[in-house]
Amino acid sequence: MSTVDAGEAAQDRERTLLRGAGLRVTQPRLAVLTVLRDHQHSDATAILNAVRRTSPSVSHQAVYDCLHALTEAGLVRSIQPAGSPARYEIRRNDNHHHLVCRGCGDVVDIPCQTGPAPCLHTDDDHGYAIDEAEVYFWGLCPACQAGRATGSTEFPTQSHTDREDQK
Repeated sequence: MSTVDAGEAAQDRERTLLRGAGLRVTQPRLAVLTVLRDHQHSDATAILNAVRRTSPSVSHQAVYDCLHALTEAGLVRSIQPAGSPARYEIRRNDNHHHLVCRGCGDVVDIPCQTGPAPCLHTDDDHGYAIDEAEVYFWGLCPACQAGRATGSTEFPTQSHTDREDQK
């Protein structure tokens, strides 16, 4: 399958997702989903910049409106590690958590190892019907560890993944 065919198939899936969630199919919504498909854990600014590369007329407000609508519809998940702006990922209805680099802020999906959602249980649920547990593991990614080993005292201001995407 060619890259064009794969892109068209992905757009068809995204149209189906939008319709299935009761949302209108719009060019900004498709553009945001396309960016998130290729760049999980992006913040709104990175999503806006990526959308504008292919659709320069899409406004800042339109991207925020799309993120809100997609999150409300359950197609997109917003995560917010402490000290970080909200980041977005396409909701895959799997049971995963996140590993966050304290140095560069890179976020990586890691599977939950203890069973189905919510995968963690509390001794006292206070009457709540708990359906999800959100866990962040913190540490230093290999690139930030290497920087520390060479004596670097500064960490990059954007994740290694984001920098690679911009090349």
